[in-house]
Amino acid sequence: MDRTNVPRRLLRMVGRLAACAASLSLLCTAPAFADQLEQHNDLVNRFINGMHADPLVADCAAHGNFVASTSTAFDHVEFPPSSFDSAHSSVTPWNDSFDEGKQRVKVDSIVTVEGVGVRQNNSGEPADLKFRCGYVGSQMLAFSWNDPVPPNRAHSESRSASSKHKGSKGKHAVSGKSAKKSTTKSSKASSGKSSSKSGSSAAKKSH
Repeated sequence: MDRTNVPRRLLRMVGRLAACAASLSLLCTAPAFADQLEQHNDLVNRFINGMHADPLVADCAAHGNFVASTSTAFDHVEFPPSSFDSAHSSVTPWNDSFDEGKQRVKVDSIVTVEGVGVRQNNSGEPADLKFRCGYVGSQMLAFSWNDPVPPNRAHSESRSASSKHKGSKGKHAVSGKSAKKSTTKSSKASSGKSSSKSGSSAAKKSH
């Protein structure tokens, strides 16, 4: 009986340890999520109360600020009062897919808002950022923005294409050398033929 009880006790201990580890991980992540949610709500309230922003526009701007701050390019996003006027923000009834790519989720409104991206350590000029959010009611289901990182990747691809183009020029240069060799050979051959003809004519005159 004792032998059969030992494995059961071990299993119980392992289960309790696993449960403790899971609860500890939840305790560690919960405060971080709570802080993030609190910062989000503070920004939304500031945009609504201080800048008279539409609630959906304020929510989209707060989410855009968080996403941009996780980028390697920006530290945060600044939203001046002009970001929430009709020229720089909008709420458009949609009732269709958010986009034709990976976010084909159906939304009933699309919100756009513009801000100014402040770069890490103020290294470089600020960038004009535009955020686009898809909502069903007051719940955001999709998000996109003009992230400047993908264009840098495309720029590196164009560099590799230009290096390939340079390589093709090198091949043309090699073919040019071979062409020069062929022309020198043909000139030598023609000079040899002309000398042989002149020798034969001189021999005929001597006879």
